[in-house]
Amino acid sequence: MAITNLLSTTITLKHSPFLLLKPSTKLRNPKRPTIRAQSKNDDSVDGPDRLISAITYFYPFFDGVQYGKYVITQFAPIQTLIQPLVPAIRVFKSFPLNGLLVFFTLYFIVVRNPNFSRYVRFNTMQAIVLDVLLIFPDLLERSFNPTDGFGLDLMMSFDSTVFLFLLVSLVYGSSSCLLGQLPRLPIVAEAADRQVL
Repeated sequence: MAITNLLSTTITLKHSPFLLLKPSTKLRNPKRPTIRAQSKNDDSVDGPDRLISAITYFYPFFDGVQYGKYVITQFAPIQTLIQPLVPAIRVFKSFPLNGLLVFFTLYFIVVRNPNFSRYVRFNTMQAIVLDVLLIFPDLLERSFNPTDGFGLDLMMSFDSTVFLFLLVSLVYGSSSCLLGQLPRLPIVAEAADRQVL
């Protein structure tokens, strides 16, 4: 049995590709497939596209900042974070149709304009879809407006959740855009992807 193992070993060695080499030839590692890590930072996105994309995420935040009335008054760190944005929020909220004008401007001038890169159009559409989704909390707040008790606690929790989602979307979306990455927000990314051709 040991002889059969020895013979089979020599037979496989005879057919080995390494035995065909000359004795002076150095053995090299056989070619292995190389795996290259791709950087998430897309260097092909230029600076103006990054800046425009980052700025668009302020639109849904400014439009939905009223949902933070409970969170902002209770937590000082969020107040200090929002404080530099107060003048811009006041300008945005000063005229009732500003939200609608910004919506149409972003949609028709940026999203539907093929002169802008797909990166800018996708991020703008994500911000627009996020703003359109603010209709649902607004309708709920208008139809269900409790003054005290469990209903008020529920409404405070709901408003605070909407505001924190908008704040996280602003920070994540803007910072990703400034770094040249493509942010994909939950709930809105697929809808924005379908709208941008």
